[in-house]
Amino acid sequence: MQPYELFIGLRYTRSRQRSRLISFISLISIIAIALGITVLITVLSVMNGFQHEIRTRILDVAAHVQITGPDDVVKDWQTVAASAEKNGEVIAAAPYVSQQALLMNGSAVRGAYVRGVTPEYEDKVEEISRHMVMGSLEALKPGEFDIVLGVEIARALGVLVGDKVTVIAPQGQVTPAGIMPRLRRFNVVGIFKIDHFEFDSGLALINMQDAQKLYRMGDDVSGVRLKLNDLFQSNHVVRELSSQLGSDYIVTDWTQQYGNYFRAVDIEKRMMFLIVFLIIVVAAFNIVSSLFMAVKDKQSDIAILRTLGASPGSITRIFLIQGTLVGLIGTLAGVAAGIALASNVETVVPILENIFGFKFLAKDVYYISELPSELRSSDVLLTALFSFIVCVLATIYPSWRAAKINPAEALRYE
Repeated sequence: MQPYELFIGLRYTRSRQRSRLISFISLISIIAIALGITVLITVLSVMNGFQHEIRTRILDVAAHVQITGPDDVVKDWQTVAASAEKNGEVIAAAPYVSQQALLMNGSAVRGAYVRGVTPEYEDKVEEISRHMVMGSLEALKPGEFDIVLGVEIARALGVLVGDKVTVIAPQGQVTPAGIMPRLRRFNVVGIFKIDHFEFDSGLALINMQDAQKLYRMGDDVSGVRLKLNDLFQSNHVVRELSSQLGSDYIVTDWTQQYGNYFRAVDIEKRMMFLIVFLIIVVAAFNIVSSLFMAVKDKQSDIAILRTLGASPGSITRIFLIQGTLVGLIGTLAGVAAGIALASNVETVVPILENIFGFKFLAKDVYYISELPSELRSSDVLLTALFSFIVCVLATIYPSWRAAKINPAEALRYE
């Protein structure tokens, strides 16, 4: 590239052109590219944050790997747990009993999954203890028939720590008057808040021995929950344990139980990337329009340069520089704005919610109530790279057309 090509290309970009419309279209192109990149970086960051938050909150309650029997019954859980803990990735194991039940307080009735746990084991495989807003998980003493509720269940039933709820087991008992449901009064000793609507509104914890008595399971349990050193090795651990334990046990991991959430977010992320990226493509067409108009406006200048010895390639590079500079300014501005907005989503969204008077994320629909954000450098770099490439490609044809101008024809009416 000759120095004069860069000089003229930059001068054309800075100078006030005779047609204000050309400058206006160039400005609109820069703004449109910047807005498109800003939105795209923000959307990708929010999707990343949403996926991370959902995974974190689910795995605070759900196990990385779960071992059950064919009928959700495991008879000798100690042996199963000891066998599983021989795997190098398994760092903790805890037995559990899981059944459905109705919870009742006065006229208020709610369905829930009742999980029987042993607090000293459960603390090693999940993080419910750090989500307790009232009481504690350690208060679940065997034989005391205590219960810990999700905050939404407690609110629906109108109970606090120290109140009582009636647990109705679906398995009935035969009496002379017919089949009657089994009822048991439980003391509320704790309330947790995961900020995940499915668990806050549908999970109750009781001591495992109390659950075995309530559901008449004897010494059996529903299964064994495992915590791994690396949760992303769960598929590998499932294969190893399935081979090790044999066909008498069913081994599943968190990706099988909750994989639909994360697949849905991945699909939405790809589609949002495509949709928003089209905004940048449309903005790039504005560059084409502005360059065509600039070429028309500069025909006499192009003809003079050609008569002075400038080659068609030089003319092409001059307008390539002009269009590329527009794309570069828009890309840099969009990246800066996108990083700033994505880094402050948690601050901006509450302000907008107060202004417009509605929640962007209803927790009963989206499982979480806050809009999270996780800015990744790879997303920023790819967005900037793809956008800049599109802008450069948009300059090629009008720049090529500028090189095809006939000097004699251009100067005929000058």
